[in-house]
Amino acid sequence: MIKEKPRTIGYIRVSTEQQDINNQKFELYEYAKKHSLNIDNFIEIEVSSRKSTKERKIDELLENLKEGDTLIVSEISRLGRSVGQIISIIDSLIKKNVKFNAIKESIKVNGKQDIQTKTMVTMFGLFAEIERDLISDRTKQGLAAAKKKGKLLGRPKGTGKSKLDKYKPEIEALINNGATKIFIAKRYGSSLPNFYNWLQKNGLEKNIRNTYK
Repeated sequence: MIKEKPRTIGYIRVSTEQQDINNQKFELYEYAKKHSLNIDNFIEIEVSSRKSTKERKIDELLENLKEGDTLIVSEISRLGRSVGQIISIIDSLIKKNVKFNAIKESIKVNGKQDIQTKTMVTMFGLFAEIERDLISDRTKQGLAAAKKKGKLLGRPKGTGKSKLDKYKPEIEALINNGATKIFIAKRYGSSLPNFYNWLQKNGLEKNIRNTYK
């Protein structure tokens, strides 16, 4: 069986029409030229980072990448909105022995599970933990400010049967500060399907990031 030649894939994502796909593509071409790489294919998409990994074609990307391939992006934020989400994607690349380069941050993953890669993943994990703490702090500050203004927190009497109802103000604050579905569901001891149904019931499903970290 003939082994397929490793490929170099460029992933390009812009959030709005005001951003230019061609600018990112130029950056990737310049990087590839400087490092003697030939970009075999581009995945280009115009979609917000709040959309799901499927809508951002991340699922498709991870499925098609093979061992030995190289993925390059103009900056690491193109992969996802949160550190937790980004580390999950990079971890998937490492497990598939795929190389990864983020040009702006000069981040390189060599596709091997060695000490350097493990150290990088550990650091990303630390940053993700810091990010979660910052979200929690902002949430607490928002709740304190709401109480100070006299807003009623908690569940109105006689409405709803979900245990999440009494946490609605907190959950809304978490959503506004960029928390993901899994983070919030775990925080309040809810399953993802139950949490998603609760979001729909309360008209909040369009406000939360549809991610899996």
